[in-house]
Amino acid sequence: MSAVAEPLTKEDDHLLVQRAYRQLLRTLKDKMDNEDKEQVRRAFELAAEAHSKQRRKSGEPYILHPIEVARICIEEVGLGPTAAVCALLHDVVEDTDYSLDDMRREFGDKIALIIDGLTKLDGSSTYESPQAENFRKVLSTLVMDVRVVLIKMADRLHNMRTLGSMPRHKQLKIAAETSYIYAPLAHRLGLYNIRSEFQDLCLKITEPETYEEIAHQLNVTQSERERYINEFLKPIQQQLDEIGVPYRCFGRAKSVSSIYSKIKAKNTPFEEIYDIFAVRIVVDVERKREKTVCWMVYSIVTDIFRPIPERLKDWVTVPKSNAYESLHTTVIGPGGRFVEVQIRSERMDEIAERGFAAHWKYKGISNQPDVYEKWLDQVRELMENPNSDALEFISDFKNNLYSEEIYVVTPLGDMINLPKGSTALDFAFHIHTDIGYHCKAVKVNNRIVPMGFKLNMGDQVEVVTDKNQKPNESWLKIVVTGKARSKIRSAMKEERRKKGELGREALERKFNNMKVHYEQGVETLVKFYGLQSHVDLYYMIASGEINLIDTFKNFTVKEQKLVEVQAAPAPSSIEQDKKEESPKRRISPKTKILVNGEPAELYHYKLANCCNPVQGDDIFAFLTSMEGLKIHRTNCPNATNLLAKYGYRVMKAEWVVSGDSTFVADLKITGVDIGIGVIERLMHKISTELGLNIRSFQIEGGDEGYYEGKISLQVLNKDQLNLVIKSLKKLESVETVTRIE
Repeated sequence: MSAVAEPLTKEDDHLLVQRAYRQLLRTLKDKMDNEDKEQVRRAFELAAEAHSKQRRKSGEPYILHPIEVARICIEEVGLGPTAAVCALLHDVVEDTDYSLDDMRREFGDKIALIIDGLTKLDGSSTYESPQAENFRKVLSTLVMDVRVVLIKMADRLHNMRTLGSMPRHKQLKIAAETSYIYAPLAHRLGLYNIRSEFQDLCLKITEPETYEEIAHQLNVTQSERERYINEFLKPIQQQLDEIGVPYRCFGRAKSVSSIYSKIKAKNTPFEEIYDIFAVRIVVDVERKREKTVCWMVYSIVTDIFRPIPERLKDWVTVPKSNAYESLHTTVIGPGGRFVEVQIRSERMDEIAERGFAAHWKYKGISNQPDVYEKWLDQVRELMENPNSDALEFISDFKNNLYSEEIYVVTPLGDMINLPKGSTALDFAFHIHTDIGYHCKAVKVNNRIVPMGFKLNMGDQVEVVTDKNQKPNESWLKIVVTGKARSKIRSAMKEERRKKGELGREALERKFNNMKVHYEQGVETLVKFYGLQSHVDLYYMIASGEINLIDTFKNFTVKEQKLVEVQAAPAPSSIEQDKKEESPKRRISPKTKILVNGEPAELYHYKLANCCNPVQGDDIFAFLTSMEGLKIHRTNCPNATNLLAKYGYRVMKAEWVVSGDSTFVADLKITGVDIGIGVIERLMHKISTELGLNIRSFQIEGGDEGYYEGKISLQVLNKDQLNLVIKSLKKLESVETVTRIE
C-alpha cells in the first residue's frame, strides 16, 4: 500500500510503534532463540529507520504496517521468526532507498530471496497487465519458498483491514484482486479463516449495505443461536462423556459472505436460511485412533438426530487436496432445523485452521503422499513456460484453486485426483504432456467416449494415443485444468512459430529487395496491423491473411525505412470528443455520469450491457481498448476480473442526480400460477399502478403450475427499481423477484 512522505515527530507515534513491536515480540516469545531475537531486532531497527519519514494514507506511522504483517504471519498464519524478519522488511526495497544487495549483505541470501519475491516489479515496465505480472512474480516464488506467498497473504490481509482511508475506486481494485486471486489461494493453502475474512472484507467493500444488513441480523440472532446450539449439544455431550474420549465442542456462525452466497443461491431471505452456523466436535486422540473415534462420534450424533445421507462428506478417509481432513454431516436438529456437524481430531483442526503452515508440523507422519507437494508439482509445470502470457497464466493458475475434486482410476488401479468438471482430455494431460498431445481417443469404463466427456467420481480411464495426432484450437474449449490449457497453448504457439518461419523468410526477401532495414520494417508492419507480436505477423503472412503485395501499396521507402504514405489517421473518437468538447467542461443538463470529476460525454462512454447500471448503483468506469469507456456496476459479474487484471484502466465514476433520464433494468420473476391472470396481474401492477414502461416481457410455464418470467423495464433510478421489486413480491402468485446481474 502506498506511503506518503511526512516527518515522524510525535511522541505518541513513538509509543504506538514501541507498543506494536513489543506485542510482536510477545507473539514470537516461544519461537525464538538468541540468534533469532538479534535478527528480528536488527530487521525492526532497519525498517523503522527506512520508513521513518513515511506515513500510511490513514496518517499513522508507516512502520506499523510491517510490524502488523509480521504479527499476522506468526499469530494467524503460524509462521516463524524468519518470516517475521521478512515481513518487517517486505516494503523496504520497494518503498525506500535500500536495495536488495543491502538486504543480502545484512541478512543473508535466504531472506533476500524472500524479500525479492515480495517486491513488486518496477512500475515503469510496459506490460499489458502489470497486476498479472506481479501476481506471476509472487507465484513463481511459490515453488522455491512458500513463505513468500504466506507473507503476501498477511500483507494483503492487513491492507484489506485498513482499506477505509483509500479512495473508493482503489478500494474496488484492491478488493477485486483479493477476491480474484488471494481468497482462492488462501483456500488452496488451507487458510480457511483468512479466506473467509478476505471474502467478508471484499463483500463489505463491493456491497456495503448487504454486508451490514447480514452482520446486523447475525448479531441480533446471536443469543437465540447460542440457546439452540446448547440444546442441540446437550444429549451429544452426555454420550461423549460416557465413552471417555477427551473432546471439545462448540457452534460457530458461518461467515457473512458464506451466508450471502446461500441467500443468493437459494433466493431466500436471511430468516429462511437455517444452516447459518456449524457445530464442531474436536476429539483429542493419538493419530492411529483418529479415524475410528471420528466415526464413533458420527454414530453418536446420527443415533440422536436423523442424518441426511446425501450431505455426508468423508474427508477423513480421503483428505482434500489442500490437506483438509474432517467428517461433515447434516442432521435434522430440534425444531426440524438442518444443522451441519463437523467431526475432527485436534491435529485435523490445527491443519484446518492453519493450513500449509501447520502441515509442516505433521509432515512425514502420514503414510499418504504429500498433498501439497503434488499441487506444487502442478504449479511448477505451469511455470515451465516462462514466455507464456501473464494473463493466461493467472487464469490457468486460478482455475484449479477453488474447484471441488473427483477421483478417477487408471487401468493399473492408481487413483488420480482432478478438479470437478475435468474431461477425458484433462486426464490425458494430467498423466503426461506427451500423452495429452497425442491423445486420439479415450475409454471410460471400457467404453470409447469423446475427448470432452466429463469424468465422474470413480471412473476408470484409459487413453489411446497416436503419434500423428496434434493439439488444435478446439481443444482449449474442451479442457478445464490449468496444466492442460497451458500445454495446449504452448504446443499451438510452437506450431504457429514453425509455420511463421515461412512468412518471416518471405518478408526478409521482400525487405532485401526493397533495401529496407529489417527490424524497423517489421515493427512498422506490426504496428500498422495492430498485432501483438512479430510471430503473429509472420504467421498471418504464411497463412495468406496478409498479402505483402497489397500491404506495400501503403508504404514507401525513405533512407532504408518503411514509411506509411497514406494521410495521417483521424484522431480517435475519444481524442476527437475531447478536442470538440474541451472548451465546455461544464456539466451540461444531459450529463448523467462524472468520470474523474468530468462529464462522461468527454470520453465517449456506454453503460455496460453485462450489468445494466441504473442511477443510484455503485459504479466505476473501465477504459476498453476499442469501445471507449464502459460504465459497470461494482457488483457486476465481470467487475472482479476487470479490476483484478486491468486495474490501471479503471477510473472513478459517479452519478449526477437527474430526474429526466431512464435506464433499462431486467427482472427475473418466478412463482406458482394459482389461477388465470398471472400476466394480467403483473402488467397491471407495473404499468397501471407504478406507471412504468415495459420494454419486453417473456414468461414460460413449467410443470405443476410453476412459471418463470423475464421483464425488461425502464426506470429512473435504483430506488424506483427497489420499489418495483418490493411491490411485485407482495403479489399472491409471485414467489421470487430478482434483478438479473
